[in-house]
Order: sequence, then C-alpha cells, then structure tokens
Amino acid sequence: MNPLERLQLAPVESDLLRLESLLAECVVIGDPYLDSVTTHLIYAGGKRLRPMLAIASATLVAREATQDDLLGGVALELLHLASLYHDDVMDEAEVRRNVDSVNARHGNLVAIVAGDYLMARSASIASDLGVEMAGLIARTLAWLTRGQISEVRTAFSIERTEADYYEAIEGKTASLMSSSCRVGAITAKHGPKETEALAEFGRCFGMVYQLRDDVLDVIATENQLGKPAGQDLAEGIYNLPTLFALRDPLIGDELRGILGEALNDAEREHARKLVVATDGVDQTLLAAKTFLATAEKVLVDVPGVQLREGFASLIESLLEDLPSY
Repeated sequence: MNPLERLQLAPVESDLLRLESLLAECVVIGDPYLDSVTTHLIYAGGKRLRPMLAIASATLVAREATQDDLLGGVALELLHLASLYHDDVMDEAEVRRNVDSVNARHGNLVAIVAGDYLMARSASIASDLGVEMAGLIARTLAWLTRGQISEVRTAFSIERTEADYYEAIEGKTASLMSSSCRVGAITAKHGPKETEALAEFGRCFGMVYQLRDDVLDVIATENQLGKPAGQDLAEGIYNLPTLFALRDPLIGDELRGILGEALNDAEREHARKLVVATDGVDQTLLAAKTFLATAEKVLVDVPGVQLREGFASLIESLLEDLPSY
C-alpha cells in the first residue's frame, strides 16, 4: 500500500517533504555517535503514516502546513520511532526497514537509551506546542505502554482473549494513529466536533491497519512480508486469526497442543497452516470491516470533501489486494 497514492492529496505530499528534514534536525545535537544512533531509523525511511495523518488533519488540504503542524507530526513520529527501538530489543530483532536494527548494531543498552532519548525529544517538542499537546503525548505514551504490557502479559498464552488482543493493538497501534489525527486538530485549532471525528477515524484506521497486518502474518509469503510467515505464532503473540482458530471445533485442539511455547520452523509452519484451515482469517476480516464502517461514518463530520474522500480511500485500501489463501 502506498498511502500517499491512495490519499491523492498533493499538498500533503509536499508538506511531508518539508517534515522529512525537520525530523532529523529535531534530534541531532552534534554528538556524532548519539546522532548516528538516534537518526538511524529516520534515514532508513518509512511510510510516515502518522505525520501524514497529522498534517492532513491539520490542513484539511485547504492550506500549506504551518511549522506547528509539522512539529506536531514530528512529535508523533519520534514517539513511534522510540517504540520501534524498544520493540526490537524485546523481540531481539536484527533488521528493521531493511537495515540493521539499532540493537543489532549497537547493543540493547544503547538501543533502549536511544529510544528514551527520542521519547524525551517528542515530549519536549510537544511541551513547546502547549499544554494540550504535552498532555496528549503523555497519554499516548501511557497507551503505548499499556498495550505493550498487555501483549507481554499474554505471550504464549492459549487462554488469551479477544479483549486482551484488542487492548494490546489499541494501545500499540491505534492510539498513535488516533493521536496523530488529534495532533493535527490541535495545531489547527479545529472545533470539538471535528477534532473528535478525526481522532476516531485515526483510531479505526489503526485498528484496521493492525488487523490487516495480523491477517497477512498468516496468509502472506516470506517474500511479501520480509520475514517468515507465521512469525507471531513462533513468538507467542497469538493474534485474532489464531484466537478464532483456537476455538475451532475440528482444529482447535490440535493447534492448542502445538502452541504455548516457542516453535521451530516446522512447528511454526504447521501451526500457520492450521490457522488458515479455519475461518479465523475470514472472521478477522469481518472484524476489520466493522471498524471500517465506523471510520466511514465519522468522516461525515470531517470538513473538506477532498480529505473525506482521501481518508476513505486510504482506509479502504487496507482491505484490498490481500493475498489469496
């Protein structure tokens, strides 16, 4: 998915080019070693979904983004990047965005401290933008932490519930998307009705985004994913397709007998095929469509026909062109 192509909003694309240089400027302090670590993933690129949502929400495509609009997007992206540094330590990941992860290159301690530094810069930028923005970044960080703890608490648990799953993805993924839209509303000083509509769209977008990601984890190929298919199964992160599969009257018991501990490659692939053999993927896609419907409903309260159509196209694209299974 190319988000800018689906959004089809040229002004946002040009604003994102301005934001790109600002990202690095906001973390570089002149220490060659620290600067190389903290800008590592910035220079590795990325979709910049969160600042894109922030800028689009702020400008409503009717004007060029202000410096505050851009800085709001930077604050959210730095918070997101910080979470990736920490995630890679926890997952013992060696690659991120097709480059060495920071922990693989510099060690876990440096990666953790660098992630903390990015969080501090995010908070500092937010505080310069005002009390409301500072409070939003603090609440978003709390949601991120809550989601991560929920995921860790239920790792390798075949008793993980749908409520556990949704708590984790709302914290780890949807909260940042929702806050991105709210950031744009704050810097643009939109009214309460428009602000809440944008924030709810962002939340629903984040939920659909993660549900899609979890479907792809079990139906896509290694070449499509850039990692082994079924990796969540191997790491004990039982996503929604797996939770549905565990309840399957024919396959659930066999799957339950495999899960609950780390899996080797053969066990991972067997477990993945069991999940795909149930209606777990179909039920997950149905769940995603409920969030899609909610997103399209709240877009009615978002000003600007272009933005409404762009946001609708963006979220709809998440459930299009999925691999056959």
